[in-house]
Amino acid sequence: MKILFQSPDLIAINKPAGILVHGAPHMKTDEPTVVRWVLENFPSVKIVGDDPVHRPGIVHRLDKETSGVLLIALTQTYFEYLKNLFQKHEIKKTYYAICAGIPKNKKGIIDIAIGIKSGTTKRTVFSGKMAKSAITEYEVEKEWNEGGEKRCLMRVIPHTGRTHQIRVHLNYIGCPVIGDELYGGTKNKKRAPRHMLHCFSMEFCDMNKKTLHITAPLPDDLKTYLPQ
Repeated sequence: MKILFQSPDLIAINKPAGILVHGAPHMKTDEPTVVRWVLENFPSVKIVGDDPVHRPGIVHRLDKETSGVLLIALTQTYFEYLKNLFQKHEIKKTYYAICAGIPKNKKGIIDIAIGIKSGTTKRTVFSGKMAKSAITEYEVEKEWNEGGEKRCLMRVIPHTGRTHQIRVHLNYIGCPVIGDELYGGTKNKKRAPRHMLHCFSMEFCDMNKKTLHITAPLPDDLKTYLPQ
């Protein structure tokens, strides 16, 4: 885990793809997680959070295959402060995604609620249970052909924080994140060894009203899928 920013109250790390943020029922007992790393390196965090036994210091999460900026509170005061910022959508999150296909509109806002598909944990925009408002802003930055298939690099800013929001919304406009089997299907899974989604930056004001802009450069495995 590379530390991108550190203060007495907060660390921001560049989470690698393939690492869970915290434990899950299906995981192996010796599987590495962000939480295990945090407890080893910052043991005082064990009492921080809403559920410090399982998710000490964890204010938000990234999917296992998603890489990039992850914020971890080191004190309860800062945990509550960050939690409030996330709830008020006062943290600007910018992602990059490599997608199959090119959207009809090269930039825009996807404003469609996301719910849970009946009988699964999969998210859907089609009349799912417990549907909640979800808004995603996107812009195509590059487009190219790869083996006869159209692809693009999108800059994505989620204005809400629903589970799998970016993956669901980009698939909805016909541009699934390559490597994403859950929302793009088996053929799409074969396009990359993991879904090519990266949290590039987070920007917010700290408790002293100073603007923090924390960035994590595009990882090498994602850059190999970009045109040379």
